[in-house]
Amino acid sequence: MDAALLLNVEGVKKTILHGGTGELPNFITGSRVIFHFRTMKCDEERTVIDDSRQVDQPMHIIIGNMFKLEVWEILLTSMRVHEVAEFWCDTIHTGVYPILSRSLRQMAQGKDPTEWHVHTCGLANMFAYHTLGYEDLDELQKEPQPLIFVIELLQVDAPSDYQRETWNLSNHEKMKVVPVLHGEGNRLFKLGRYEEASSKYQEAIICLRNLQTKEKPWEVQWLKLEKMINTLTLNYCQCLLKKEEYYEVLEHTSDILRHHPGIVKAYYVRARAHAEVWNEAEAKADLQKVLELEPSMQKAVRRELRLLENRMAEKQEEERLRCRNMLSQGATQPPAEPPAQPPTAPPAELSTGPPADPPAEPPTAPPAELSTGPPAEPPAEPPTAPPAELSTGPPAEPPAELPLSPGHSLQH
Repeated sequence: MDAALLLNVEGVKKTILHGGTGELPNFITGSRVIFHFRTMKCDEERTVIDDSRQVDQPMHIIIGNMFKLEVWEILLTSMRVHEVAEFWCDTIHTGVYPILSRSLRQMAQGKDPTEWHVHTCGLANMFAYHTLGYEDLDELQKEPQPLIFVIELLQVDAPSDYQRETWNLSNHEKMKVVPVLHGEGNRLFKLGRYEEASSKYQEAIICLRNLQTKEKPWEVQWLKLEKMINTLTLNYCQCLLKKEEYYEVLEHTSDILRHHPGIVKAYYVRARAHAEVWNEAEAKADLQKVLELEPSMQKAVRRELRLLENRMAEKQEEERLRCRNMLSQGATQPPAEPPAQPPTAPPAELSTGPPADPPAEPPTAPPAELSTGPPAEPPAEPPTAPPAELSTGPPAEPPAELPLSPGHSLQH
């Protein structure tokens, strides 16, 4: 193994553990460098702090993109592809490593992978809460110390060899790519590919928002970026209208108008969204505002008002039909209910009407009739019972019971 002090770099020592292949890559600005790393303390145990192989997730940085841990760019540009090297770095190079480590761990947990590329959020949180959320990193932050980085260089891609994400671009490149994304979004919108168009607009908005954070609010450059953002946001809202995501349109347009109440297109787009969700009064108010701010849009406003009237008429007709269906359903339901009630209704009529008395008598009358038969009392009364029935007229009573039967009472 070779040990040498890197030329013109203070506080760094490199030891090659495994030689690489080919010539030293051309690390031009914008090149993407992919690698695995292991970070260790300089104690006797060489305590491991982070290891990208443990999470099976190689690291990558973009050369010239002001990476948080600047020394890594120095280390990587000294390596060949497939080379494995160990670097000892003094405290002057490792002071911000705890913040980087925190972001990398959050990435491994599936949190926002771009957080550590944009702002010094970790530093802000450290000052606000006095902790990075990990005990070992808090300790390392309080007592900075030299660290050892074992790096394996996997791949180097030229800027033209991969699709660069917007967060990888420099400020100048972001300003250049915004008009390209805007134009591509417009082209896709005209082709009816609204999902793809909305993605292009969103990407451009993210670029501008990132640039805007570097400007002082409400100053000239900030306002210039704000105007571009509003234009792209309204284009994005046009895509949302096509995708029938009306409430999101209302949210975005209302937010624009809260800060910039003079943007005509925002009123117009919001009016269309209100109309789609049957907010008639709000839609008319926004269209009226469009006419006040831009009288030349009178023709477009009239067209939207006609569409609004038709839409409201359709809604009223739908509601009328719905009410009629509800009433018709209510009218057809009663006949369906009687089948469930008849078992209880007839008994109520029979028990409450005049026939209430006969039910008490029938038990006695039939015995009289049955008593005339042999089963009643065969030994004693058979000779006398028949003559009594024939002579005294007990049979006259059964005929009196017939008019009280349920059949006769229902006929009356």
